[in-house]
Amino acid sequence: MAQVFIQPSYGTPEARRYGTVSLDRGVPFADAPYADLLDPADLAGLVAAHPEGRARFWGATAKHDRRMDTVVAGDVVLLTGRKHVRAIGEVGYRFRDPAFARRLWNPDPGKCVWDNVYSLRGYWPALVPYEAIWALPGFTGGDNFMGLRFLDAERSAAVLALTAADRPGAR
Repeated sequence: MAQVFIQPSYGTPEARRYGTVSLDRGVPFADAPYADLLDPADLAGLVAAHPEGRARFWGATAKHDRRMDTVVAGDVVLLTGRKHVRAIGEVGYRFRDPAFARRLWNPDPGKCVWDNVYSLRGYWPALVPYEAIWALPGFTGGDNFMGLRFLDAERSAAVLALTAADRPGAR
């Protein structure tokens, strides 16, 4: 079964700005100025996952390095904000490259930037209220899912069942 993790992505103005760049549309990673920054192995991994040379991206800070090392192709991320799951993504390729992240999201000077980057080979807009997640076994009402969170097998299975209709091909 795929690992599921929840990641805030649409809650703050800054996150929404980043999402406009890398979630709302695919990024041409195989072209300059992006390909110039990528390690050849990461470029090859991205091309293998996205032969068209474009992908959607999201990321995580360095404090999550150890957990992000467990993310593999096919894992599922719930992208959240404003008390809803706003989109569901299927991981295509994960790598660590702060220079690529900085080029991609162009954060304000002094802002924390992600070291961990992952592409999405599947991305589906959704509008699942937190209340629907809270009603599942193992979740707590009122939890606003602040920060990156990896779910255990039981909660992952429950979330995957709940969101199956929002993930074409997952039914």
